[in-house]
Amino acid sequence: MSAHHNDPPPFYTSHVFCCMNTRPAGHPRGCCSDKGAVELRSYMKARAEELGLAKVRINAAKCLDRCELGPTMVIYPEGVWYRCRTTDDIDLVLRTHLIEGGRVDHLMLMPDQLALEET
Repeated sequence: MSAHHNDPPPFYTSHVFCCMNTRPAGHPRGCCSDKGAVELRSYMKARAEELGLAKVRINAAKCLDRCELGPTMVIYPEGVWYRCRTTDDIDLVLRTHLIEGGRVDHLMLMPDQLALEET
């Protein structure tokens, strides 16, 4: 999808949507907040600010509907999904994806991925 010629320049260059949804205890799908998503999103927001990523918005999101894979996040405009479980994972995504423009392949979630593959 290309921008319309009358569109204003983007206010942010990237939006990171971090799922922080909570489900009832014992829910079969689980939830990202039980997997540390709230703390990881807070860390990501603080680190993005420290790194001077003023044009990147770290958003809190409700359910992104990939609960089994969590904690999940998606970065737009690229539409790339990640599973980040640690602050090291967050640092890697910030540096590789948002600063250098690359991808963190081992943390990426594929569009057809419904469950985690045990490695």
